Amino acid sequence: MIKSELVLKIAERNPHLYQRDVENIVNAILGEITSALSRGDRVELRGFGAFSAKQRRARQGRNPRTGSQVKVDEKAVPFFKAGKEMRMRLNNGIDLGE
Repeated sequence: MIKSELVLKIAERNPHLYQRDVENIVNAILGEITSALSRGDRVELRGFGAFSAKQRRARQGRNPRTGSQVKVDEKAVPFFKAGKEMRMRLNNGIDLGE
């Protein structure tokens, strides 16, 4: 599902809202999550999961086309951990653990 499909689904379930308002709400939520991660904060949505940023150390990588070694700088990458409720729904009520 892409963002525009998500906006359409939410708008269909909430006919009292204009689609442009739903789009603004979705953009605001995603923007706040992004802002929090860029500040180094963790975002937890109970029953859904938690977003955080993890640091990856600098390392030596390899160019897959040429095989030559390249330097990969240190960087932050987004990380998502699904909540217990989501894991259970995805696995038909069976919690496969933490």
